[in-house]
Amino acid sequence: MIIEVLYPWRLWFLLLVPALLLVYGGLVWVKAARRRHVAPSSLDRLIRKQAAWKRHVAVFAAVLSLASLVVAWAAPVGYTLQPRERATVILTIDVSKSMLAEDVKPTRLVAAQSAAKDFLTMVPAGFNIGLVTFAGTSTLLVPPTTDRGAVAAAIDNLELAPSTAIGEGIYTSLDALDLVPPDPDRPDETPPAAIVLLSDGESNMPRPSAGAAQEAKKRGVPVFTIAYGTAGGYLIERGQRMPVPVNHTELQRIADLSGGKKFSAASEQELRQVYQNISQSVGYERVQGEITEQYAFYAFCFGIVAALASVALSARWPT
Repeated sequence: MIIEVLYPWRLWFLLLVPALLLVYGGLVWVKAARRRHVAPSSLDRLIRKQAAWKRHVAVFAAVLSLASLVVAWAAPVGYTLQPRERATVILTIDVSKSMLAEDVKPTRLVAAQSAAKDFLTMVPAGFNIGLVTFAGTSTLLVPPTTDRGAVAAAIDNLELAPSTAIGEGIYTSLDALDLVPPDPDRPDETPPAAIVLLSDGESNMPRPSAGAAQEAKKRGVPVFTIAYGTAGGYLIERGQRMPVPVNHTELQRIADLSGGKKFSAASEQELRQVYQNISQSVGYERVQGEITEQYAFYAFCFGIVAALASVALSARWPT
């Protein structure tokens, strides 16, 4: 792993590490050479063996502690996760009739509604959340808002319809981002946005989802797709069994083209976990900054190990 530091010249002190190891290795070799001329007893062999590993642990831990301190002194720079103050998430939910399949109990729709409402509590309160549904057409049910109650009520009242138009759902979600209320403190700043799209099928209505995903990419809006359901899902229509498997390929392509990520969920519990993962992705941003404390902590831990090994080496424990 390549580490960026603010003071690269200080890393020259890392040369002390191999130098100290060479000195220690030489001392061990000299001591071993001297002992070859003396025949130790069985007890001496045991004591020396026990002392050797403690001494090795103490030395190597001390050297690693030194190396960590040098890196910390050089002021390393890395990426840390920091919570976002503002962002917009558009929940885009498939309400095609295949959501009545019971491979996810009690049905795909009911489980999806429950998990979606849990998702509302996972993202920061300052985030705007909108709700879009799609079947043969797409509908903006709730424009982006911080009113979680309004979104939850709309989720409870989802209605199913025939056909699946994933592309239309993405386009409507992108249009909904134009309705995000401005931040009174920073009216000229556009907060980051993401689309969380849940579907259990594949598109069978225009416009193509690939084109919608590319448009999302242009606008800098990643689409996190959730392939929801199992391969064995089915519906009973007019006495006949109609398979409604999940199309993972299309949802993977949407995520790839938009710069998002594709997830899968075959149960309500798995769906909750997926929403948890997505909330972490959209709720935090990677920020570059000093990570000196991290390497100082490594030095502290290695120092503790070295100290314990030294104490164990020199102590005479009561018997």
